[in-house]
Amino acid sequence: VLFTEAELFKPVLSIITVSYNSARTIQETIESVLEQDYHFIEYVVIDGGSTDGTLDILERYREKISVIISESDSGIYDAMNKGIQVSTGELVCMLNSDDVYASPSSVRHLVECLITKNTDTVYADLVITDPSEANRVLRYYDASTFKPERLRYGWMPPHPTFIAKIELYEKWGGYSLKYKISADYEMMVRLLYKAKVSYAYLPEVVVKMRSGGVSTGGFRSSWILNSEIVTACKENGLETSMLRLMLKIPAKIMEHFRRPVVASNSSVV
Repeated sequence: VLFTEAELFKPVLSIITVSYNSARTIQETIESVLEQDYHFIEYVVIDGGSTDGTLDILERYREKISVIISESDSGIYDAMNKGIQVSTGELVCMLNSDDVYASPSSVRHLVECLITKNTDTVYADLVITDPSEANRVLRYYDASTFKPERLRYGWMPPHPTFIAKIELYEKWGGYSLKYKISADYEMMVRLLYKAKVSYAYLPEVVVKMRSGGVSTGGFRSSWILNSEIVTACKENGLETSMLRLMLKIPAKIMEHFRRPVVASNSSVV
C-alpha cells in the first residue's frame, strides 16, 4: 500500500479486544476491525484461555492480527492492562469481543476528530443491540451532553468508542483491578476529571454493542456497579452518592426511544 505524505504522519491506533469463550461473536468483531478504512491499526487480542473454539477462530486470522495472547488472567480489566502493555501505537482503544464497529469509517472518523480538535482523547455515540439480532437497536447511547461534571451522576462516555493517547495510561496507570464492573468508569473519572485531559466528541454512532454484558446483569450487578461508581468518584475527589446516581434513571429510559444518527455508509438501522 502506498501512502501520501500526509498519511505517513497519521498515528497508529492499537485496538485491543479481550475475549474469553467468545466463539459465537468474535469473528464479527474481528471482521469489523479488519474492514476499517483507517490504514494505521495495530490489532491486539488478549484471550483468557478460551476452550470453546475462540482460539480456532483467532488462528484463522493470525496473519491479520498483530498480537494474539491466550493465557489465564485475573479478569477483563487485567486482560485490558496486558493489551495496553504490549501495544505500540500512539493511540489505544478497547473493542469488546461481542461488539462491532458500526461502519468501515468509524475508526477513521474518531482519529480524524481527535487530530482536528488536537485533544488527548475522543469518544462518540453507540447503540446497544439485541444479542441475537445485531441490527435491532434496543437503546441509543447519546454522549453529546457529556461533561466531566456529569460523572458524579453516573454518566460516562461510551467505553468502546473511547480512544486515548497511550501516554495517558503510562502516566496515570492502567485499569484498577479492585473494581469488578466499573474499572472503566474509574478510569474515565481519573483521566477526564482528576487529570483534566482534553477530549473531543464525534456526533456519530461508531459502535454496535450487544446487550447482556456484566454491567447489565440485573439488580445485583446494578447495585455493584453503582456502589463502585460512588467509590471511584470519591477516590478521585469527585463527590457523589447513590441518590445522585438514581437521577439518571429517567434519562436512561428515554435512551430506548432515541433514534441514532449514523454515518452515511453505516450498517446501523
